[in-house]
Amino acid sequence: MEGIADSRILIPPRTKSRRAQAVVEQGIKAFFGGNALVAVIVLALITIFLFREGFGFFGQNLSNLRLYRQAGLEYVDIIRGVASRHEALSRNLSEIRLSEVRAAQKRNAPLEEINAALAPFDRFASAFSDTADNLHGIVSDLTEQASELKEQLFARAELLAQRSQLERSGAATAAEKIVVPEIDRAAALTRLREGSANFESVSAEMTAKLYNLLAEAPPLPDPAGQKAFEQWKTRTREYLAGLPAASEKLRTWSPDAPIPWYRSISSFLFGREWVTASFWQDWYGIIPLLVGSILVSIVALFFAVPLGIASAIYVSEIASAHEKRLIKPYIEFISAIPSVVLGFFGIAVVGQAVRAASQSSLLKWISFFPISERLNIFTAGCLLGFMAVPTIFTLAEDALRNVPRGFKEASYALGANRLQTIGRVLVPASLSGIVSAVLLGLGRVIGETMVVLLCAGNRIAIPDFTQGLGAVFQPVHTMTGIIAQEMGEVVRGSTHYRALFMVGLVLFTITLAINYLAQKLVARYRMSIG
Repeated sequence: MEGIADSRILIPPRTKSRRAQAVVEQGIKAFFGGNALVAVIVLALITIFLFREGFGFFGQNLSNLRLYRQAGLEYVDIIRGVASRHEALSRNLSEIRLSEVRAAQKRNAPLEEINAALAPFDRFASAFSDTADNLHGIVSDLTEQASELKEQLFARAELLAQRSQLERSGAATAAEKIVVPEIDRAAALTRLREGSANFESVSAEMTAKLYNLLAEAPPLPDPAGQKAFEQWKTRTREYLAGLPAASEKLRTWSPDAPIPWYRSISSFLFGREWVTASFWQDWYGIIPLLVGSILVSIVALFFAVPLGIASAIYVSEIASAHEKRLIKPYIEFISAIPSVVLGFFGIAVVGQAVRAASQSSLLKWISFFPISERLNIFTAGCLLGFMAVPTIFTLAEDALRNVPRGFKEASYALGANRLQTIGRVLVPASLSGIVSAVLLGLGRVIGETMVVLLCAGNRIAIPDFTQGLGAVFQPVHTMTGIIAQEMGEVVRGSTHYRALFMVGLVLFTITLAINYLAQKLVARYRMSIG
């Protein structure tokens, strides 16, 4: 009976301990589950906020495009485009002259001799630039008229919006006090057409002068320069052949032609200009920013992938225990360096060193050297590659270490040496994990802000890819950089404000897709190992 009594006495404490343990487990589960739920909610709120602020952009941008047509800005831009192409050809002549000077300097020719040899070319370039004087005069006059009409239409639209808002709020008396002026848009557009009436005669005169100039074009001493000059002549003839098409556009242009709703979306996704705070017309095209981000990321991965993966292989399979304790913490410490510090280092050291190296006599043979901009794609890419190394190194090392030990032992048993085992067994077995490490490294660099803002040059333009690898040494702007640079200066709710949110939404979508693809590859890697 005593044994039975004792067993009955011992049962309640066990039950209490089990209940306490269950309560603790439920508390731990609720804690981690609650944090996971908070993370999901925060991500959902960020997504909703980006969509809410960003998608209002398309309606505002469509209104701007319609105002652009109704005020005649689009009409003037047809002539402005002709003048801009002429200016671009003039700049190309300056670039050809610069390449000629560099080629002569590589031959150690004195400056006086260079200028004397290029004197006929300089006269040709000056005469070419002068042929567009009358064209620029037409553009200047029409710009004033169209800009004035745009301001009047915009002010009238603002007053109508204010009156409508007051009427909806019930303040009919205040709404009646707002005087909305009438604008004779038809008369203004008629004056605009009359001002451009002599465009055809001006373009015909310019065409005759340019064909005469091309017939008398002087030769250049350097063969490469002469080849570029011949290509320029071909582009100039194509430009002259397109002048009748510009005249036809002016004749068929209509200020009341409807602009489809999708034009606002396509102009953003495929537009090649990002122009803000312009007296003429704002353009929000993401292509130059997207190209800049992609090029900087490619250069960064060019440096980060070999360094990160090679370091991971060495630490995982070759290094001794003492080397591992020394190398691994130092590589992972890189991620603790503030990005703004790396940006300053890029401005003061890396950019200056790259430009100085390009001016070295040992690198004369490179066609696009020396470079004039120390802040460019290459400088920003070097710094971002340095920042991405820890991410790629850590994840790639984990992938290599998680390969089953039996794979390695089987390889050694078949007579393979260490390098053969690494190259033919371990790396292929962990390839999905390594690729996911590279993708996460890409997500790391494409979302970086301070380094690209400080080191990429911040020029909103698509690089000149005709220079080959020389395009890597040209300044660009990126999606993250434009948001950081302009968000603090825009008016809340404006088209520019919402355009920056759309850029953020595109960046968010890209990084989300990269991380999703990396997670899929990790899951595939684990299944193959399992």
